[in-house]
Amino acid sequence: MLDPSSSEEESDEVLEEERRDVLVAAGGGSPRSLPPPPRDPRGREAGAARAVSPSPSVLSEGREEQERLQREEREKRLRLQLYVFIARCIAHPFNAKQPTDMARRQQKLNKQQLQMLKERFQAFLNGETQIVADEAFCNAVRSYYELDNGDEQAAQIRRELDGRLQLAEQMARERKFPKFVTREMENMYIEELRSSVNLLMANLESLPVSKGGPEFKLQKLKRSQNSAFLDIGDENEVQLSKSDVVLSFTLEIVIMEVQGLKSVAPNRIVYCTMEVEGGEKLQTDQAEASRPQWGTQGDFTTTHPRPVVKVKLFTESTGVLALEDKELGRVVLYPTSNSPKSPDLHKMIVPKNSQDSDLKIKLAVRMDKPPHMKHCGYLYALGQKVWKRWKKRYFVLVQVSQYTFAMCSYREKKSEPQELMQLEGYTVDYTAPHTGLQGGRVFFNAVKEGDTVIFASDDEQDRILWVQAMYRATGQSYKPVPASQAQKMNPKGGNVNTGISPLYTDRGQKHGMDEFISANPCKFDHASLFRLLQRQTLDHRLNDSYSCLGWFSPGQVFVLDEYCARYGVRGCHRHLCYLNELIEHSENGSVIDPTLLHYSFAFCASHVHGNRPDGIGTVSVEEKERFEEIKDRLSSLLENQISHFRYCFPFGRPEGALKATLSLLERVLMKDIATPIPAEEVKKVVRKCLEKAALINYTRLTEYAKIEATAEKDSETMNQATPARKLEEVLHLAELCIEVLQQNEEHHSEAFAWWPELLAEHAEKFLSLYSVDMDSALEAQLQDSWDSFPLFQLLNNALRNDTFLCNGKFHKHLQEIFVPMVIRYIDLMESSIAQSIHRGLEQESWQPVKSITNSLPNVALPKVPSLPLNLPQIPSFTTPTWMTSLYDSTNGSATSEDLFWKLDALQMFVFDLHWPEPEFAHHLEQRLKLMATDMIEACVKRTRIAFELKLQKTNKSTDLRIPSSLCTMFNVLVDAKKQTAKLCILDGGQEFASQWQQYHSKIDDLIEETVKEIISLLVSKVVSVLEGVLSKLSRYDEGTFFSSLVSFTVKAAAKYVDVPKPGMDLADTYIMFVRQNQDILREKVNEEMYIEKLFDQWYSSSMKVICMWLADRLDLQLHIYQLKTLIKIVKKTYRDFRLQGVLEGTLNSKTYDTVHSRLTVEEATVSVTDAGGLQGITMKDSDEEEG
Repeated sequence: MLDPSSSEEESDEVLEEERRDVLVAAGGGSPRSLPPPPRDPRGREAGAARAVSPSPSVLSEGREEQERLQREEREKRLRLQLYVFIARCIAHPFNAKQPTDMARRQQKLNKQQLQMLKERFQAFLNGETQIVADEAFCNAVRSYYELDNGDEQAAQIRRELDGRLQLAEQMARERKFPKFVTREMENMYIEELRSSVNLLMANLESLPVSKGGPEFKLQKLKRSQNSAFLDIGDENEVQLSKSDVVLSFTLEIVIMEVQGLKSVAPNRIVYCTMEVEGGEKLQTDQAEASRPQWGTQGDFTTTHPRPVVKVKLFTESTGVLALEDKELGRVVLYPTSNSPKSPDLHKMIVPKNSQDSDLKIKLAVRMDKPPHMKHCGYLYALGQKVWKRWKKRYFVLVQVSQYTFAMCSYREKKSEPQELMQLEGYTVDYTAPHTGLQGGRVFFNAVKEGDTVIFASDDEQDRILWVQAMYRATGQSYKPVPASQAQKMNPKGGNVNTGISPLYTDRGQKHGMDEFISANPCKFDHASLFRLLQRQTLDHRLNDSYSCLGWFSPGQVFVLDEYCARYGVRGCHRHLCYLNELIEHSENGSVIDPTLLHYSFAFCASHVHGNRPDGIGTVSVEEKERFEEIKDRLSSLLENQISHFRYCFPFGRPEGALKATLSLLERVLMKDIATPIPAEEVKKVVRKCLEKAALINYTRLTEYAKIEATAEKDSETMNQATPARKLEEVLHLAELCIEVLQQNEEHHSEAFAWWPELLAEHAEKFLSLYSVDMDSALEAQLQDSWDSFPLFQLLNNALRNDTFLCNGKFHKHLQEIFVPMVIRYIDLMESSIAQSIHRGLEQESWQPVKSITNSLPNVALPKVPSLPLNLPQIPSFTTPTWMTSLYDSTNGSATSEDLFWKLDALQMFVFDLHWPEPEFAHHLEQRLKLMATDMIEACVKRTRIAFELKLQKTNKSTDLRIPSSLCTMFNVLVDAKKQTAKLCILDGGQEFASQWQQYHSKIDDLIEETVKEIISLLVSKVVSVLEGVLSKLSRYDEGTFFSSLVSFTVKAAAKYVDVPKPGMDLADTYIMFVRQNQDILREKVNEEMYIEKLFDQWYSSSMKVICMWLADRLDLQLHIYQLKTLIKIVKKTYRDFRLQGVLEGTLNSKTYDTVHSRLTVEEATVSVTDAGGLQGITMKDSDEEEG
């Protein structure tokens, strides 16, 4: 806060010139004289370097340099004077209180922090800190720090308050007032000045005499509320009684040792006692006479300013009849507060005929100085009302309160003074020696109207200390200076009002600090000084390493409050200056808490409109004009901050600042403090600011996007880029725009909660600026290019969930652009999928899709970037998620799976668009469902035809194994049944749902009918194999030629050899056929329901064919071979189909019962005629029967 300046080794002339400058500035006198001309390094004057006249430019430059040096010197001296005032506020605050009125305060300044502040200040004086300052400043502050004390500060305050009252009276007499808005305020202004001074007097009077010391509860002086303390007469005084000035002292008596003790044996015990007369008696420890040393301390309390201390030395009596110990010596002392505190030897008084003629005791007596005792000592005195005889007395200057002092004389062993004199209204000064008075070398007096008291001292230094103490107590404006010192300081004569004590006069003069300390504060413009102080304090605060948002620290607020109260700085002026500084810092980019602006503005507005926020009712013209100027600046600042809300309040920080700014704007727009502004006017201003904000935000966003684009690729620009590059840039810009809108919603929407529609308008304006770049990029795209769909999805997903932006102006514009593209894309996709079905089914191998995943046909289809697959690059096939779960059981064809995947992907693509307009979205959904229905129908019909053709090519023998291609076709129908539920069902209203259900039922019916048909075809095929087996058994029918031939041949051959009987190869082959085809179907066909239907029909048809074959041979007896084969086929078929899950009702049908009965009868017949012919084959259940 203080610029480095020249060293202190300046000439006496320059120092004298500086003193005149400060005095002129303080008193508002004539302009300062210029300092001597600068000298060159060789000591010559600059003007004498050349004999010729200098040119005008050289003179101008020299004059400017001289003016600059003078200006810097004036600023330096002004700051030094300001430092004096601030140091006084810090050294002796009596008005400011800890800040509690505002929110967001930091921790209050406590005793530890105050002590730390003092230590840092002392460290600065000792040069232990790194704070930059010149030596002259350090010396000046050190001088002031050493010279001024608490009593001087209190006296200075009393003089200042008296000076302010005198200034107010002078202003009232001369009628020289500041210019107020009304003339009636002039008298009110004088009353306000008097009231403020009286309040400060009351605050000062309420302070304890000594901070931190014991309370001294004496009677306080009662004073008139409208009178200066120098004008108070005897009638207004409260006379003090002698009991009102009783003091309390603490004495410490330390007994060290006794020397010269010879009268007692070395092994005798000795000890000492100590007492303050009139109080208790204490005793030391015992010691041997050879080493009488103790070091014992005794603490006493007394009310005697002149106590009597007695110390005695004793030895223990050895006599049997002795009642008391023997006294060896004593010493009597008369200490005062000024007595030496160090240990000293005192000669003791010994009894008569004692051998210890040179007995001495070493002890120390320390008597403290109570905080209310300002000075004490011996003086000669002579007065008219008191001390009427000229003689030497012991005087004590007692401070009863901040405004009450008494000069008291005491006798020994007395608590109350013998005589006392209140110093109220007296003036103390040095005087010449009085020849008629005997005693005393140097004199001074205390004069009051009607009374004069003469004092004399034997020592010059003692006189100076007494005069200084009484000068601080009387509160007089004139500061006495001894004649010798005055002559030394002002050899030419004249009155010099020095501000430092004569003890330090030489040092004060050397440092040039005397004039600053002695300057009259009432002659300074404290409004200007406070403006400078507050500005530099705020600058320092904002330059801290942490963010303070413009808030002063509690210590800073404390000092500023004290300065304003002590030197009469008006509250409106303080807050106007504060507002001006905060606005200036905010305009320069600093973050300022709007709460501070709001508080200060509300204070000033309330003051200007006469509401007296601080009790001040006068309003000056300057305050009103400055307020209007500040109001305009603040309004412009707030509008600018709202227009830049993303950058003034990034991420909503500081928390609540934007909301507070809007609230402050409403307050600023009010014409007065009572009439609220209409909401529409505030809304109009905010709307205007947000319109600017949209342009600002988008401009900075595009600049940021261009910076990123330049960093990635310097060679391309927005205008020269390819269509793909333009789309990429506009897509990236869309992401940034969405991020901006999301941040606005997240961090700033709460602040605009009063006008949510304004934030929506801001977003629409912001997006309208983006639409210009978006339209330009989309127009540059090639026809039938689908790379822009991600842009729609990105923007639509961000807008459709916003209550205010959904189907707003920009949203509708976005839909209008992409509606033709969506329709065109679906048309092309429908054509492409239809072609892929036709070509795929023509070339279909009907292999399971699991084995041809990497060899799907390459069909050129329109590219859809947002799909999970890239359609033109089918070979790099990646199965969709819905297919993954089916892979363990799905064996559909490549064409069908490709169809279902494309239909699902297309529908998912349209679904992911989340078209915001309900009618068009419903139209798209309906169209895709109809498309899926038609294409699945075509696929089912083509599969039915292919199934029949493939089945016709298979043989009818037991070697038949159902081809996997037939299973694949079956699975295609199964998958089609499942996919219709997903791809062909449309959600809608009841009326539309009923109509759609009729259409959707057709495809379901078609699939069901097709499944039934292929089941019937497949059953017919496998039953035809059974019919072939039965036809082979027909050759053994009774009565046929083949049967007779076989019987004759077997019987004839049996006479000679063992002829093998017909085996069970035919039955085993058929059973193997049935089982293997069952396994094939169970493994490769996925739908359990259709498998069960197939097995039911297969079993029923097989039993029906066998039953019919037996019915045709009802009159014939079955051949043993026929019987054995049929029994095995029927039993195995029954068991196998039961294991496959065919129900009991189907298994035990009437047809089966008929077959079972016939075979049982035949078995019984054979067992009668040929017991061993069946070889264990029977219709009866047996666990031992072979599988």
